[in-house]
Amino acid sequence: MSASTAASRVEPRMRPPFRADHVGSLLRPKPLVEARARWRRGEITREALRAVEDACIIEAIRKQEEIGLRAVTDGEYRRAYWHYDFVSGLDGVELYEPEQKVQFKGATLPHAIRVTGRIAWNKPVMIDDFRFVAKHAKEAVAKQTIPSPSVVHFRGGRQAIDKRIYPELELFFADLGRAYHDAVAAFAEAGCRYLQLDEVNIAYLCDPEQIAALKARGEHVEGLLGIYADMINQAITGRSEEMVISIHLCRGNFRSTWIASGGYEPVAEVLFNQINADAYFLEYDTERAGGFEPLRFVPRGKKIVVLGLVTTKTGILESKDELKRRIEQAAKYLPLEQLALSPQCGFASTEEGNLLTEDEQWRKLALCVEVAREVWGGV
Repeated sequence: MSASTAASRVEPRMRPPFRADHVGSLLRPKPLVEARARWRRGEITREALRAVEDACIIEAIRKQEEIGLRAVTDGEYRRAYWHYDFVSGLDGVELYEPEQKVQFKGATLPHAIRVTGRIAWNKPVMIDDFRFVAKHAKEAVAKQTIPSPSVVHFRGGRQAIDKRIYPELELFFADLGRAYHDAVAAFAEAGCRYLQLDEVNIAYLCDPEQIAALKARGEHVEGLLGIYADMINQAITGRSEEMVISIHLCRGNFRSTWIASGGYEPVAEVLFNQINADAYFLEYDTERAGGFEPLRFVPRGKKIVVLGLVTTKTGILESKDELKRRIEQAAKYLPLEQLALSPQCGFASTEEGNLLTEDEQWRKLALCVEVAREVWGGV
Protein backbone atom coordinates (compact mmCIF):
# COMPACT_ATOMS: atom_id res chain seq x y z
CA MET A 1 0.00 0.00 0.00
CA SER A 2 1.43 3.39 -0.96
CA ALA A 3 1.64 6.29 1.47
CA SER A 4 -0.79 8.30 -0.64
CA THR A 5 -3.52 5.67 -0.29
CA ALA A 6 -3.03 4.87 3.40
CA ALA A 7 -4.81 7.86 4.93
CA SER A 8 -8.07 6.12 5.78
CA ARG A 9 -6.23 3.53 7.89
CA VAL A 10 -4.17 5.91 10.03
CA GLU A 11 -5.61 7.36 13.23
CA PRO A 12 -5.40 11.15 13.68
CA ARG A 13 -2.84 12.41 16.19
CA MET A 14 -4.41 13.58 19.43
CA ARG A 15 -1.14 14.79 20.94
CA PRO A 16 2.14 16.10 19.53
CA PRO A 17 4.09 15.67 17.44
CA PHE A 18 1.52 16.08 14.70
CA ARG A 19 1.55 14.67 11.17
CA ALA A 20 2.80 18.05 9.92
CA ASP A 21 5.12 19.67 12.42
CA HIS A 22 8.20 21.87 12.48
CA VAL A 23 11.44 22.14 14.39
CA GLY A 24 10.91 25.62 15.78
CA SER A 25 12.94 28.57 14.51
CA LEU A 26 11.69 30.99 11.86
CA LEU A 27 13.36 33.67 9.76
CA ARG A 28 13.37 36.98 11.61
CA PRO A 29 11.03 39.55 10.04
CA LYS A 30 12.55 42.89 9.01
CA PRO A 31 11.05 44.97 11.88
CA LEU A 32 12.61 42.58 14.39
CA VAL A 33 16.00 42.60 12.66
CA GLU A 34 16.00 46.39 12.68
CA ALA A 35 14.89 46.59 16.32
CA ARG A 36 17.63 44.21 17.47
CA ALA A 37 20.24 46.26 15.60
CA ARG A 38 18.99 49.46 17.22
CA TRP A 39 19.01 47.83 20.65
CA ARG A 40 22.61 46.70 20.20
CA ARG A 41 23.58 50.26 19.27
CA GLY A 42 21.90 51.52 22.43
CA GLU A 43 19.22 53.44 20.52
CA ILE A 44 16.25 51.68 22.14
CA THR A 45 15.66 50.05 25.53
CA ARG A 46 15.30 46.34 26.22
CA GLU A 47 11.63 47.00 26.94
CA ALA A 48 11.16 48.62 23.53
CA LEU A 49 12.82 45.66 21.86
CA ARG A 50 10.58 43.30 23.81
CA ALA A 51 7.50 45.12 22.49
CA VAL A 52 8.67 44.56 18.90
CA GLU A 53 9.40 40.90 19.67
CA ASP A 54 5.93 40.51 21.15
CA ALA A 55 4.23 41.93 18.06
CA CYS A 56 6.31 39.80 15.68
CA ILE A 57 5.70 36.62 17.69
CA ILE A 58 1.95 37.17 17.77
CA GLU A 59 2.00 37.54 13.98
CA ALA A 60 4.15 34.41 13.60
CA ILE A 61 1.73 32.40 15.74
CA ARG A 62 -1.17 33.65 13.60
CA LYS A 63 0.59 32.57 10.40
CA GLN A 64 1.46 29.14 11.76
CA GLU A 65 -2.15 28.54 12.75
CA GLU A 66 -3.45 29.91 9.42
CA ILE A 67 -1.30 27.42 7.51
CA GLY A 68 -2.81 24.62 9.56
CA LEU A 69 0.03 23.72 11.92
CA ARG A 70 -1.23 22.27 15.18
CA ALA A 71 1.90 23.17 17.14
CA VAL A 72 3.30 26.71 17.21
CA THR A 73 6.51 28.30 18.49
CA ASP A 74 7.76 31.84 18.97
CA GLY A 75 10.13 31.28 16.06
CA GLU A 76 12.96 31.71 18.61
CA TYR A 77 12.60 35.44 17.85
CA ARG A 78 13.96 36.46 21.25
CA ARG A 79 17.23 34.56 20.71
CA ALA A 80 20.46 35.20 18.85
CA TYR A 81 21.32 31.48 18.92
CA TRP A 82 19.28 28.28 19.17
CA HIS A 83 21.52 27.09 22.00
CA TYR A 84 23.74 29.72 23.60
CA ASP A 85 20.94 32.01 24.80
CA PHE A 86 19.52 29.20 26.92
CA VAL A 87 22.65 27.51 28.27
CA SER A 88 24.37 30.83 29.08
CA GLY A 89 21.41 31.48 31.38
CA LEU A 90 22.43 28.55 33.57
CA ASP A 91 24.54 29.28 36.62
CA GLY A 92 28.19 28.60 35.85
CA VAL A 93 27.98 28.92 32.03
CA GLU A 94 29.02 32.01 30.11
CA LEU A 95 29.10 33.15 26.49
CA TYR A 96 32.34 34.51 25.04
CA GLU A 97 34.21 35.06 21.76
CA PRO A 98 37.02 32.51 21.40
CA GLU A 99 40.12 32.59 19.24
CA GLN A 100 39.25 29.13 17.86
CA LYS A 101 35.73 29.47 16.44
CA VAL A 102 33.26 26.75 15.42
CA GLN A 103 33.73 26.05 11.70
CA PHE A 104 30.81 25.15 9.46
CA LYS A 105 31.24 24.14 5.81
CA GLY A 106 31.36 27.72 4.53
CA ALA A 107 30.71 29.84 7.65
CA THR A 108 32.11 30.53 11.12
CA LEU A 109 30.17 30.77 14.38
CA PRO A 110 31.61 33.76 16.28
CA HIS A 111 30.76 32.82 19.89
CA ALA A 112 31.27 29.86 22.21
CA ILE A 113 30.48 28.90 25.82
CA ARG A 114 32.63 27.95 28.77
CA VAL A 115 32.01 26.67 32.27
CA THR A 116 33.33 28.94 35.03
CA GLY A 117 31.29 27.79 38.03
CA ARG A 118 29.03 25.08 39.42
CA ILE A 119 26.19 24.51 36.95
CA ALA A 120 22.65 24.94 38.26
CA TRP A 121 19.19 26.12 37.22
CA ASN A 122 18.29 29.13 39.38
CA LYS A 123 16.96 31.63 36.84
CA PRO A 124 13.68 31.05 34.92
CA VAL A 125 15.37 31.08 31.51
CA MET A 126 12.73 31.34 28.74
CA ILE A 127 9.85 30.43 31.06
CA ASP A 128 8.10 33.74 30.36
CA ASP A 129 8.82 33.26 26.66
CA PHE A 130 6.88 30.00 26.75
CA ARG A 131 4.01 31.54 28.69
CA PHE A 132 3.71 34.26 26.05
CA VAL A 133 3.28 31.70 23.25
CA ALA A 134 0.78 29.68 25.29
CA LYS A 135 -1.24 32.83 25.97
CA HIS A 136 -1.48 33.81 22.30
CA ALA A 137 -1.95 30.37 20.69
CA LYS A 138 -5.64 29.89 19.90
CA GLU A 139 -6.18 26.28 18.87
CA ALA A 140 -2.58 25.09 18.49
CA VAL A 141 -0.32 23.59 21.14
CA ALA A 142 2.50 25.85 22.34
CA LYS A 143 5.83 24.15 21.67
CA GLN A 144 9.00 25.08 23.53
CA THR A 145 12.47 24.31 22.20
CA ILE A 146 15.69 24.24 24.23
CA PRO A 147 19.15 22.86 23.47
CA SER A 148 20.03 19.45 24.83
CA PRO A 149 22.47 19.37 27.77
CA SER A 150 25.18 17.79 25.61
CA VAL A 151 25.77 21.22 24.01
CA VAL A 152 27.50 22.41 27.18
CA HIS A 153 30.07 19.63 26.85
CA PHE A 154 30.43 18.95 23.13
CA ARG A 155 31.11 22.47 21.89
CA GLY A 156 34.09 23.16 24.14
CA GLY A 157 34.88 19.88 25.84
CA ARG A 158 37.26 19.45 28.74
CA GLN A 159 39.28 22.56 27.84
CA ALA A 160 36.21 24.80 28.20
CA ILE A 161 35.36 23.46 31.68
CA ASP A 162 37.27 25.05 34.56
CA LYS A 163 39.30 22.27 36.21
CA ARG A 164 39.23 24.10 39.54
CA ILE A 165 35.44 23.78 39.54
CA TYR A 166 35.25 20.36 37.94
CA PRO A 167 38.53 18.45 38.34
CA GLU A 168 36.62 15.34 37.22
CA LEU A 169 33.87 15.34 34.60
CA GLU A 170 31.56 13.01 36.54
CA LEU A 171 30.44 15.88 38.80
CA PHE A 172 30.08 18.17 35.78
CA PHE A 173 27.74 15.75 34.02
CA ALA A 174 25.79 15.18 37.24
CA ASP A 175 25.30 18.91 37.84
CA LEU A 176 24.35 19.49 34.22
CA GLY A 177 21.77 16.72 34.25
CA ARG A 178 20.33 18.02 37.53
CA ALA A 179 20.11 21.58 36.19
CA TYR A 180 18.22 20.35 33.14
CA HIS A 181 15.91 18.28 35.31
CA ASP A 182 15.03 21.45 37.21
CA ALA A 183 14.54 23.34 33.94
CA VAL A 184 12.17 20.70 32.53
CA ALA A 185 10.21 20.75 35.79
CA ALA A 186 9.94 24.54 35.58
CA PHE A 187 8.55 24.40 32.04
CA ALA A 188 6.08 21.72 33.14
CA GLU A 189 4.95 23.88 36.04
CA ALA A 190 4.44 26.76 33.58
CA GLY A 191 2.04 24.55 31.61
CA CYS A 192 4.35 23.27 28.87
CA ARG A 193 3.09 20.02 27.35
CA TYR A 194 5.39 19.91 24.30
CA LEU A 195 9.11 20.30 24.93
CA GLN A 196 11.80 19.68 22.35
CA LEU A 197 15.47 19.05 23.13
CA ASP A 198 17.69 20.00 20.20
CA GLU A 199 20.29 17.23 20.31
CA VAL A 200 22.58 17.87 17.36
CA ASN A 201 25.65 16.39 19.02
CA ILE A 202 24.42 12.81 18.94
CA ALA A 203 24.09 13.25 15.16
CA TYR A 204 27.68 14.53 15.08
CA LEU A 205 28.75 11.25 16.70
CA CYS A 206 27.70 9.56 13.44
CA ASP A 207 30.51 11.35 11.58
CA PRO A 208 34.04 9.84 11.66
CA GLU A 209 35.54 13.30 11.09
CA GLN A 210 33.78 14.66 14.17
CA ILE A 211 34.91 11.66 16.22
CA ALA A 212 38.48 12.25 15.06
CA ALA A 213 38.26 15.94 15.98
CA LEU A 214 37.03 15.06 19.48
CA LYS A 215 39.94 12.66 19.96
CA ALA A 216 42.40 15.24 18.61
CA ARG A 217 41.44 17.71 21.31
CA GLY A 218 41.83 15.05 23.98
CA GLU A 219 38.23 13.99 24.63
CA HIS A 220 37.32 10.52 25.83
CA VAL A 221 34.91 9.47 23.08
CA GLU A 222 34.20 5.95 24.32
CA GLY A 223 30.97 5.97 26.30
CA LEU A 224 30.11 9.55 25.34
CA LEU A 225 26.86 8.55 23.64
CA GLY A 226 25.74 6.79 26.81
CA ILE A 227 26.65 9.82 28.94
CA TYR A 228 24.57 12.10 26.72
CA ALA A 229 21.66 9.63 26.80
CA ASP A 230 21.82 9.42 30.60
CA MET A 231 21.76 13.24 30.92
CA ILE A 232 18.68 13.47 28.73
CA ASN A 233 16.97 10.77 30.77
CA GLN A 234 17.89 12.53 34.00
CA ALA A 235 16.46 15.76 32.61
CA ILE A 236 13.09 14.27 31.66
CA THR A 237 12.64 11.75 34.47
CA GLY A 238 9.53 12.41 36.51
CA ARG A 239 7.72 14.46 33.89
CA SER A 240 3.95 14.17 33.78
CA GLU A 241 2.21 11.92 31.28
CA GLU A 242 0.82 15.03 29.59
CA MET A 243 4.28 16.34 28.68
CA VAL A 244 5.60 15.15 25.32
CA ILE A 245 9.38 15.17 24.91
CA SER A 246 10.79 15.24 21.39
CA ILE A 247 14.45 15.03 20.39
CA HIS A 248 15.67 16.87 17.30
CA LEU A 249 18.83 15.77 15.49
CA CYS A 250 20.61 17.51 12.64
CA ARG A 251 24.14 17.94 11.35
CA GLY A 252 24.54 21.70 11.61
CA ASN A 253 22.38 24.56 10.36
CA PHE A 254 23.93 28.04 10.17
CA ARG A 255 23.25 30.37 7.25
CA SER A 256 22.39 27.32 5.10
CA THR A 257 25.70 25.60 5.90
CA TRP A 258 26.41 22.40 7.83
CA ILE A 259 29.08 20.59 9.84
CA ALA A 260 28.64 16.81 9.92
CA SER A 261 27.73 13.84 7.74
CA GLY A 262 26.81 10.24 8.40
CA GLY A 263 23.72 8.06 8.80
CA TYR A 264 22.08 7.29 12.15
CA GLU A 265 23.23 3.65 12.29
CA PRO A 266 26.04 4.16 14.89
CA VAL A 267 23.66 5.75 17.42
CA ALA A 268 20.26 4.30 16.49
CA GLU A 269 19.92 1.59 19.13
CA VAL A 270 20.78 3.94 22.01
CA LEU A 271 18.88 6.86 20.49
CA PHE A 272 15.60 5.03 20.03
CA ASN A 273 15.71 2.48 22.86
CA GLN A 274 17.74 3.96 25.71
CA ILE A 275 16.58 7.58 25.56
CA ASN A 276 13.11 7.88 27.09
CA ALA A 277 11.76 10.43 24.60
CA ASP A 278 8.37 10.22 22.92
CA ALA A 279 9.38 11.41 19.47
CA TYR A 280 12.34 12.18 17.21
CA PHE A 281 12.75 14.88 14.57
CA LEU A 282 15.34 13.45 12.17
CA GLU A 283 17.18 15.31 9.44
CA TYR A 284 16.62 13.55 6.11
CA ASP A 285 16.80 16.26 3.46
CA THR A 286 20.12 15.18 1.91
CA GLU A 287 22.20 12.05 1.44
CA ARG A 288 24.43 13.26 4.30
CA ALA A 289 21.88 11.79 6.73
CA GLY A 290 22.00 8.31 5.22
CA GLY A 291 19.06 6.02 4.59
CA PHE A 292 15.95 5.04 6.54
CA GLU A 293 17.29 1.64 7.61
CA PRO A 294 18.09 2.77 11.20
CA LEU A 295 14.35 3.30 11.76
CA ARG A 296 14.12 -0.46 12.24
CA PHE A 297 15.39 0.13 15.80
CA VAL A 298 12.39 2.30 16.77
CA PRO A 299 10.07 0.44 19.19
CA ARG A 300 6.87 -0.54 17.43
CA GLY A 301 3.72 1.27 18.48
CA LYS A 302 5.44 3.53 21.00
CA LYS A 303 7.42 6.38 19.44
CA ILE A 304 6.92 8.82 16.58
CA VAL A 305 9.58 9.73 14.04
CA VAL A 306 9.12 13.04 12.26
CA LEU A 307 10.87 12.83 8.90
CA GLY A 308 12.76 16.03 8.10
CA LEU A 309 12.37 15.70 4.34
CA VAL A 310 11.77 19.39 3.54
CA THR A 311 14.99 21.40 3.54
CA THR A 312 15.33 24.78 5.22
CA LYS A 313 18.66 25.46 3.53
CA THR A 314 17.26 26.58 0.16
CA GLY A 315 14.03 28.14 -1.07
CA ILE A 316 13.42 25.48 -3.72
CA LEU A 317 10.04 23.87 -3.02
CA GLU A 318 10.04 20.10 -2.86
CA SER A 319 7.80 17.97 -5.07
CA LYS A 320 4.78 16.43 -3.37
CA ASP A 321 5.31 13.21 -5.28
CA GLU A 322 8.94 13.00 -4.18
CA LEU A 323 8.00 13.61 -0.53
CA LYS A 324 5.34 10.89 -0.72
CA ARG A 325 7.82 8.50 -2.32
CA ARG A 326 10.32 9.05 0.47
CA ILE A 327 7.64 8.65 3.17
CA GLU A 328 6.72 5.36 1.51
CA GLN A 329 10.39 4.29 1.61
CA ALA A 330 10.60 5.12 5.33
CA ALA A 331 7.40 3.14 5.96
CA LYS A 332 9.25 -0.01 4.92
CA TYR A 333 11.21 0.26 8.18
CA LEU A 334 8.66 1.89 10.50
CA PRO A 335 4.85 1.74 10.18
CA LEU A 336 3.21 4.78 8.60
CA GLU A 337 1.21 5.49 11.76
CA GLN A 338 4.50 6.13 13.57
CA LEU A 339 5.71 8.65 10.99
CA ALA A 340 5.14 12.36 10.44
CA LEU A 341 6.62 15.13 8.26
CA SER A 342 8.56 18.34 8.91
CA PRO A 343 11.46 20.45 7.67
CA GLN A 344 14.85 18.97 8.58
CA CYS A 345 15.74 21.84 10.93
CA GLY A 346 14.71 25.35 11.81
CA PHE A 347 14.81 28.17 9.27
CA ALA A 348 16.98 30.33 11.51
CA SER A 349 19.11 28.45 14.00
CA THR A 350 20.75 31.81 14.57
CA GLU A 351 19.21 35.23 14.10
CA GLU A 352 20.98 35.64 10.74
CA GLY A 353 18.78 32.92 9.27
CA ASN A 354 19.19 30.61 6.31
CA LEU A 355 19.43 31.76 2.70
CA LEU A 356 15.79 31.81 1.63
CA THR A 357 12.92 34.27 1.86
CA GLU A 358 10.08 34.42 4.37
CA ASP A 359 7.59 33.62 1.60
CA GLU A 360 9.61 30.53 0.68
CA GLN A 361 9.67 29.54 4.35
CA TRP A 362 5.89 29.76 4.71
CA ARG A 363 5.35 27.84 1.46
CA LYS A 364 7.52 25.02 2.77
CA LEU A 365 5.57 24.82 6.01
CA ALA A 366 2.29 24.89 4.07
CA LEU A 367 3.64 22.08 1.89
CA CYS A 368 4.19 19.92 4.98
CA VAL A 369 0.56 20.45 5.96
CA GLU A 370 -0.73 19.67 2.46
CA VAL A 371 1.29 16.48 2.15
CA ALA A 372 0.30 15.34 5.64
CA ARG A 373 -3.37 15.72 4.77
CA GLU A 374 -2.92 13.71 1.60
CA VAL A 375 -0.81 10.94 3.18
CA TRP A 376 -2.37 10.56 6.63
CA GLY A 377 -5.78 12.14 6.06
CA GLY A 378 -5.09 15.06 8.40
CA VAL A 379 -2.51 17.04 10.27
